[in-house]
Amino acid sequence: MTKSIGIIGAGAWGTALGQVLSKGKRDVLIWAKEPEVVEEINNDHKNTLFLPDIPLHKNLKATNSLDEVSKRDILLLVTPAQFVRKTLENLKSELSEGKPVVICSKGIELDSGLLLSQVAQEVVPDATIAILTGPTFASEIAQGLPSAVTIAINDADAGHELQEALGVKGFRPYITDDIIGTQLGSAIKNVIAIACGVIYGRKLGDSARAALVTRGIAEIARLGVTMGAKKETLLGMCGVGDLMLTCSSMQSRNFSLGIALGEGKTLEEILKSRNAVTEGVYTAKAALELARQNAVDMPITEIVHKCLNEGLSIDDAIESMLSRPFKHQISNNNR
Repeated sequence: MTKSIGIIGAGAWGTALGQVLSKGKRDVLIWAKEPEVVEEINNDHKNTLFLPDIPLHKNLKATNSLDEVSKRDILLLVTPAQFVRKTLENLKSELSEGKPVVICSKGIELDSGLLLSQVAQEVVPDATIAILTGPTFASEIAQGLPSAVTIAINDADAGHELQEALGVKGFRPYITDDIIGTQLGSAIKNVIAIACGVIYGRKLGDSARAALVTRGIAEIARLGVTMGAKKETLLGMCGVGDLMLTCSSMQSRNFSLGIALGEGKTLEEILKSRNAVTEGVYTAKAALELARQNAVDMPITEIVHKCLNEGLSIDDAIESMLSRPFKHQISNNNR
């Protein structure tokens, strides 16, 4: 039996998911807070505000009623990370026990330092919580270009059902039970992408960017393993895969923000020109707090946080990173 799907959030990623999942006869309803977006999706089959130039399937329907969308069999939560708690609080009276709630946002709650799955467990403890993430750009997914994602969930049977319900040709979900590693990889890669953008904006070269990506993977893995994640998760799609994509393309809001910083623009100027959230701006502070709580050294994350939130100049940030003491890297296999 085909499951009906409700998507909460009609930004670029939410709309792209609605597009790919509405293929065939799937019952997909997407919620948007903007009345003009609802009207345009329903009447003109497009979303020019968040996903321009992409014709949408006619069976993708939109609503501004959370009550209506919450009645679907599976809910995909695609709001900005800092609004996940509030959205779930608005939904909790409508959620039946065991209803799958799939969090498709990437980030760490700033006020609490909690991963989004932990936020969901606090607010809707009776729901079945999953995480969907991976190396994807919304415009490519909406065009039907091939991609793969990770679904992290503790319940293997529920994971298989989600895989069948959300998987379509060209959009391939893989299941893992590593909820912590999946979220840390997909969240902190946005911070590393900002740093990579700065390198690109300052024309410091591809060699420097490759080195930073490599060290970024190392510091994400240090935190992940300390918090109980599996290292192999961070070598997969929601770790290395997502990091490679986000650190190398202007389609990435985090990478392009870093480029603008490297070229001399202020954070305020950059954010004023955007109609979508750049999650790495918020994740940097939250990830650094997690690192401090777990006594993990995360120098790239710390430098990005200081640039974004404490007024550290780009020149001083680069000088600080290049002046760090040399370290040994010894493989256990060689001992």
